[in-house]
Parts: sequence; C-alpha cells; structure tokens
Amino acid sequence: MSFSDFNYEFFFNLTPDLLCVAGFDGYFKKINPAVSQVLGYSEKELFERPINEFIHPEDQFSTQKYREQLHVAKPLLNFENRYLTKSGEIVWLSWTSMPVPEKQLVFAIAKNITHKKKIEQDRNALLAQVTKINNELMQISYTTSHDLRAPVNNLLSVFDLMDTSKIQDPDTIELLDILKNSSHNLRDKLNGYIDIIRDKNPLGEKMETLRFSDVLHTVLTSISHLVESKKGLIRSDFSEINEVLFNADYLESIFLNLITNAIKYAQPHLFPEIHIYSRVMNGETQLIFEDNGLGFDMEKVGSRLFGLNQTFHGNPDSKGIGLYLVYNHIHNLGGKIEAQSEVNKGTRFTITF
Repeated sequence: MSFSDFNYEFFFNLTPDLLCVAGFDGYFKKINPAVSQVLGYSEKELFERPINEFIHPEDQFSTQKYREQLHVAKPLLNFENRYLTKSGEIVWLSWTSMPVPEKQLVFAIAKNITHKKKIEQDRNALLAQVTKINNELMQISYTTSHDLRAPVNNLLSVFDLMDTSKIQDPDTIELLDILKNSSHNLRDKLNGYIDIIRDKNPLGEKMETLRFSDVLHTVLTSISHLVESKKGLIRSDFSEINEVLFNADYLESIFLNLITNAIKYAQPHLFPEIHIYSRVMNGETQLIFEDNGLGFDMEKVGSRLFGLNQTFHGNPDSKGIGLYLVYNHIHNLGGKIEAQSEVNKGTRFTITF
C-alpha cells in the first residue's frame, strides 16, 4: 500500500489521544473513539450538549476566555483543564488547538495527563510532609537551644557574684572553676546551635488547660537571679481569667522570652518594671505584657519585629529569635500577638488565644 492510499480515518480512530473537531458554536462536530472512552459519554451525548457542560465547573470560565483566542485565529498550545466524566471523576487534559476561521472550526488534540497530575499531587504531599517533619525537628532545636540560655545565664551570673577569695579549700575552688567553665561552654554551644538553625514550622504539640499563675511561677523560678540582679519588679493579675487551653512548652517559652526581653532591654536609668495580666475581650482570652523598657519605633520596625534574626538595640547577647519564637508559638496554635510601643516609653504585647 502506498502512502497516498493510507487510510487517515484508521489513524484517527486508533490513536489513544483525544482528537476532535469543534465548531465556533461550542459543539463537537467530530470526535475519535478515545473521547468517548475517556469521558464515558456516547458520541450522541457528546454531540448533543455544548462542550462547556463537560468541563469542570471551576475551569469553565478560564476555558471560555482561552477559547476566545481561537476565534481570532490564535492557536492554543499546552492548555490544561479539567473535564468531568459521566461517572463524576475528574480528568485532566492538555490541549493543542488550531483554529480555521474561514470554516468556523477548531481542530484539537488532547492528552490525558490525569496520571501525571496524580503523581505531582502525591509528590507535593510527600514533600510537604517531609518539610513539616524537618521543620518540627528544627523547632525543637530552636526552642530548646534558645530557652535554655536564660537559666544558663542565670547560673553564670551567680558565679560572677561569688567571692572565691573567702573560700579556703582548694578542691572547692577547683570544682567551682570547673562548673563555671562548663556553664560558659554550654552557653557557647547553645548560641552556636541558634546561629546554625534558621527554619521553623508548626510543632503539633499536646494542648492542655494551663494556669497563667503556675506558668509564671515556673518561669520566675528559673530566672530568679536575673530578676533580682536587675532589680526587676514584676506584677501580675490573673483574677479575671487564669486558665487557657494551650501547649505547656509554648506558653512557658512565651512568658520566658517576653520577661527576659523586657529585662534585657530596660532603660539604663530605670529598673525594669513588667506588668502581666489577663482579661476576656469579645469572648476571647487575652494575655498582656507591659514594660517600661527602651521600646521600638514601630514605623521603622514594622513587620520585622517578629522576624527571624531581627535585632534592634545592638545588644551583643541578642540573637533575634525570642520574639520570632513567641510569634510562631502563638500563630501556630491559632492565636495572634500585637505590639504597641514608643521609644523610651516601653512596649505592650497583647496575645489573643
């Protein structure tokens, strides 16, 4: 058989790709068997209804906009949209369409890419899961490394205040030196870990009913010497509401970071004063931290206040992670935090759970 004798109808019917001829009126004029096989409709059903009725409702508008280009003699290449089969299943098709305006027809071929889309969805879901697990591990490292710095610094400040000249026993002095050096090394290690870790995502921890007063007591016990050495005054009032459903580790970290930040960034000529209280506003539990510290120029700081590695006062001990942790602890569990501040007039953080 010569090439001139080749039966193109045979090729049209045999190919697994969807081949069709459509009119500018929006109806199929000719289709190959693959169209019926993929969509599950008979030829009669496909010819009787507008093509748009077979397209997924969410893709009908965008498909119509692209189809208008065909009416002005612009080919449509690699256009993807979804169709609904007769049984209600979603089929992804990738179209190449060539218009013939003088005949008011469009010649089109489509490839069924449903399997490809399914693979992409599975891959994206797997990547999301791997990313989530990785970021959870990062969060554990962040919280542990950062929050341990406060009690370690508290321990080091005790060593600095000790007068070893009054200790006569050389073994005791040697043990104290070992403890002091070990504490310095631990702080350096923790700082190093914070410098290395840079990402974080929500850590789905257990929620439980917590008492603000209990959490405050736990945190103040761990940083008691820091508060005393800086002559800090901390007042609290949880009489309106003293309980919240939250994660215990997160809430302790929030108290720890906001209190230590208020002490760290106190005004040089003032002793740090911190007022912590709770209230119910519009049916929601709120926790407020107010201090008389250096404050921020909110117009300059803007959204960077809770950003990672953002520092604003030049403190050499600042890593720019405390407020980042606080923000993410709260937002990861569906809450929000807002800040009001003025330079040298202190800062007010309002947490809504």
